[in-house]
Amino acid sequence: MLYKNKDKRSLPEHIAIIMDGNGRWAKNNNLIRTKGHLKGLQAARQVVLTAANLNIKYLTLFAFSSENWKRPKFEVSFLINLIKEKLSKELSELYDNNVKINFIGDLTSFGSLIEEKLLYWQEKSKNNTGLYLSIALNYGGKWDIVESCKKIATLVKNNELNIEDINPNIFSNNLSTKNIPDPDLLIRTSGEYRVSNFLLWQLSYSELFFTNTLWPDFSKEELLDIIEDYATRERRFGLTNEQAS
Repeated sequence: MLYKNKDKRSLPEHIAIIMDGNGRWAKNNNLIRTKGHLKGLQAARQVVLTAANLNIKYLTLFAFSSENWKRPKFEVSFLINLIKEKLSKELSELYDNNVKINFIGDLTSFGSLIEEKLLYWQEKSKNNTGLYLSIALNYGGKWDIVESCKKIATLVKNNELNIEDINPNIFSNNLSTKNIPDPDLLIRTSGEYRVSNFLLWQLSYSELFFTNTLWPDFSKEELLDIIEDYATRERRFGLTNEQAS
């Protein structure tokens, strides 16, 4: 199945996805929750490759939130091991597919071994010219905003920035997403209608799409359908219909 709309300008430049529903998928299939995460990893691989084939420029996946540490210990341990053991293989394949890999979030909480492994692939892929893939690990939108405030406060303290010069662009340039544009489209799976502390600043003008599909069942075909829906939307950014046309 190919993207039907021939006008490439209708493609979103940046898609962000909250990959939700792994645990419920496992329960619905009489499996333990960890099996849902393994299946979800397969869905993520397919979505990344589909986005790359469509020439989407940026894709950001919410893989592990700062709130996920509160989950049952066995599940957190499994997710950490998944990052440690499985993700490296996935990143190697993405690197071979010319994907530029980026991580946002506080990686230090995973320990130096995992942090070094992730940063290795980020550095190794920095000259790739294909899809720019950001993976949010131990990420929270509030954390991102607070960190930006700290960086700006330090600049002011060191007389490198005047308070009067602080503006939205300065703030954005101190977020973890400073190198990428804000998402044009946010997709959330599993039937939940909230952004769950994801990219709170960056989503201010994003188009939102919520689907009841559980993440492990999310397919290439559904992604294409959502992009088709996005192409029909009129993005006005505060303007009137007449001004935006």
